[in-house]
Amino acid sequence: GAVRRLVASLVIIGAAANAAGCNQRPEPHNGIATVADVVDGDTIDVEIGGRTERVRLTGIDTPETKKPNSPVECWGPEASAYTTSLLPVGTVVRIERDVVGRDDYGRLLGYVYLVDGSNLFVNLEIVEQGFAQPLTIEPNSTFASEFAAAARRAERSDRGMWGACSS
Repeated sequence: GAVRRLVASLVIIGAAANAAGCNQRPEPHNGIATVADVVDGDTIDVEIGGRTERVRLTGIDTPETKKPNSPVECWGPEASAYTTSLLPVGTVVRIERDVVGRDDYGRLLGYVYLVDGSNLFVNLEIVEQGFAQPLTIEPNSTFASEFAAAARRAERSDRGMWGACSS
């Protein structure tokens, strides 16, 4: 009777709250964040929506420095240092999402822009300066052609890893 109706009502209210985006852990969408740490050349930690989130820069891949059971790759430390120079702790950034918002590791996937008046597109700048290669994982391919063109320019100019690493 009454208990069953109450439980049914609470289930309906809970479903409506979830549909309205009122679940326990709201998903941050495009938003303003503050850099808390640079993990490596293509991964940062940010404070957003009252919590810390790990963000994988969408569309790019820098040489590894912290991959378990893997050696440090050529130009990896330089890529990490470059990303740190672009995004020192405390930097305010805007994160925009593509179709898929998180990767298999639970990291936010984001296009990162400086909120300092320059509106610098960090992902693209890292490729342009020769610290990353394009890495397109469908359906997150909004800027794939821009990243490919930037990598070709960097390679032609022997910028960054293109001039420093033999492979």
